[in-house]
Amino acid sequence: MGIDFWHTTAWMDPSAYTGLARACEDAGFHGVLVSDHVLFPTELESAYPYAVDGQPGWTPATPWTDPWVAMAAMAAVTERLRFAHNIYVFPLRHPVEVAKLAGSVAALSGGRIALGAGVGWMAEEFEILGEDFRTRGARTDEGLEVCRKLWTGEPVSHDGRFYSFPTSTMSPAAPGGTVPVLIGGHSDAALRRAARNDGWIGNAYPVAEAEQVLDRLEAVLAAEGRRLGDDDFEAILGLYTRDPADFVRFAERGVKGFLAAPAMRADDIHGSAAATPIEERVAAITAFGEAVIAPLSS
Repeated sequence: MGIDFWHTTAWMDPSAYTGLARACEDAGFHGVLVSDHVLFPTELESAYPYAVDGQPGWTPATPWTDPWVAMAAMAAVTERLRFAHNIYVFPLRHPVEVAKLAGSVAALSGGRIALGAGVGWMAEEFEILGEDFRTRGARTDEGLEVCRKLWTGEPVSHDGRFYSFPTSTMSPAAPGGTVPVLIGGHSDAALRRAARNDGWIGNAYPVAEAEQVLDRLEAVLAAEGRRLGDDDFEAILGLYTRDPADFVRFAERGVKGFLAAPAMRADDIHGSAAATPIEERVAAITAFGEAVIAPLSS
């Protein structure tokens, strides 16, 4: 039974990313998750799906660094740490461009990345970038097919409903010819999409709610002839708990990764000058490594 812990860069000052990555690697974290949005309109009508009132818990001043740039920067100062998105708004971009970005960072990092893909929730962001919000799910499915073809580094072509290109080669190829694709979200459609791909990244949940989401995930995995805990399926989720026994219990159920940000506090999400300083983060990460990661690893 392996238990992997992931930190997050969400809402952090980008200048702290590399220091965070080094601290996480030293403390025994498995990886770092990076967040994604391109911009926020001043007037927002779309409801944020992970809040009861539909309101995002951050302000326009909260930083959202390009996730591929962030991954490359952190990979350059680490040797073992992995990186994934939580979550990359995949259908905002053309999949050929996504394949190029992912393949490039995979090559630069020695294959230490995964694409954490979601379909997005902010219709205004799609409108600004000229992408159809209504077809985002179908375009994600086809776009991931495009990416998987191009990551092989072989001459490939595509002729689909949304995307087409003549026989072409993309280089550098992704190490091993692919990039793992983990799907974010807990809607029925998201869980079904995750079951067809390489894994799932959930939100942060109270323990009882996490159990319910995993029940649903296991049902759609079974429909695909798969199981939670299979070697070819990686599940990552956040738990509102400080009890190591909870991590062990969920790991025994088949969850391989857990989101943990031991120094995060409310000020962080508002882009505030009072946000947790990097020194405090490093101290908390080090303490978490000693108190939780090391004992569970042994």
